Amino acid sequence: MNIFVHILSSRVFILLAVSYSTLKDNLVKYFGKVADNNETVVVTGKDEKSVVIISMEDYNEMLKQINNAKYLAMLDLSISQMKSGQGTLHDLIEVGDE
Repeated sequence: MNIFVHILSSRVFILLAVSYSTLKDNLVKYFGKVADNNETVVVTGKDEKSVVIISMEDYNEMLKQINNAKYLAMLDLSISQMKSGQGTLHDLIEVGDE
């Protein structure tokens, strides 16, 4: 097992690199490290094919960051289009009390 430490945005990530056979023989142990300690396990396979096991918390955070990045890119594009004259002005529609 190799241990790597990765620091990103003031958060420390511990990456454990193990072979497929080591993971298979110690599955409960490594799942516990992921679930209980928020560690990340990199499972190395043949032909340099690897997979990563992360906690659900880390997975959800990653999806949130990806979606935020997509949203910010869309806003940047919209602002650029408006600045270049590609936007259209519309009057606001007043919605009355019903």
